[in-house]
Amino acid sequence: MVKLRMRRTGCKNHATYRIVAADERSPRDGKFLEILGWYDTQIKEDNFKLDLERVDWWLSKGAKPSTTVASLIRRAKNPALKPHRAVKSPKAEEKKA
Repeated sequence: MVKLRMRRTGCKNHATYRIVAADERSPRDGKFLEILGWYDTQIKEDNFKLDLERVDWWLSKGAKPSTTVASLIRRAKNPALKPHRAVKSPKAEEKKA
């Protein structure tokens, strides 16, 4: 099965990622089928780029995106969306009080 996931590149303390289509059995930084884009954690604005045409083609062939890549795909298709941030539940706040 093919997965759309991130492959780490860059140097120590400055991680950058390539978004790739890879066999799910291959290691994170191992063999891949195609590079679909990039993602840089250090940049604040426009920190990723995806080839949506190729992403849609892989998805039509049954590829499964990782949760982070799925979030980047949603942001690429709708630029008004902001990055997802974890929201604390009200129950967690009650326990602290």
